[in-house]
Amino acid sequence: MRKVSEYLFLGALGGTIYYGFEMIFRGFSHWTMFLLGGICLIFCAQQGIWTHWTAPLWKQVLWCVTFVTAGEFITGIIVNRILHWNVWDYSGLPFQLMGQICLPFAIIFSGLCAVGILMSGFILHYVYREEKPGFHVL
Repeated sequence: MRKVSEYLFLGALGGTIYYGFEMIFRGFSHWTMFLLGGICLIFCAQQGIWTHWTAPLWKQVLWCVTFVTAGEFITGIIVNRILHWNVWDYSGLPFQLMGQICLPFAIIFSGLCAVGILMSGFILHYVYREEKPGFHVL
C-alpha cells in the first residue's frame, strides 16, 4: 500500500509541476500533460530505486530524458496525430521529428529531469523512509 501512496504522490507532484511549468511559459496546458508529467516523475524516482541511487547523475539524467522524450513522442502521436487535439506542434523548431519532439525541448527536459531525480530521491527518503540517495556527478 505504501508503494501505491508513493506513486500517487509522485504522480500528482510531477503532473502539477509540469502543468504549472507549461502554464508559466506557454500560458496554457492540457490534462494529458499532467498525466505525462506524473508518469515522468515516477520514472525519475523508479530508475533511482532500481540502481540504488548509485549511478552517476549524468547517466540518470540521460535515462530520464530518453524516457521523457519517448513519452512525449508517443503522447504526441496519440493526442496530436490520432485524436487531432493539437496540444503542441514543434514543426517550426530545429531538429524536430514529426512535430512531436525536438532537440531544444529535449535539452530543456534534461534540466527538469535533473531536478526531478534529486527531488524524488529526497522525497522518497525523507517522506517514505526509502533508501537514502547518494548522488554524485561522475
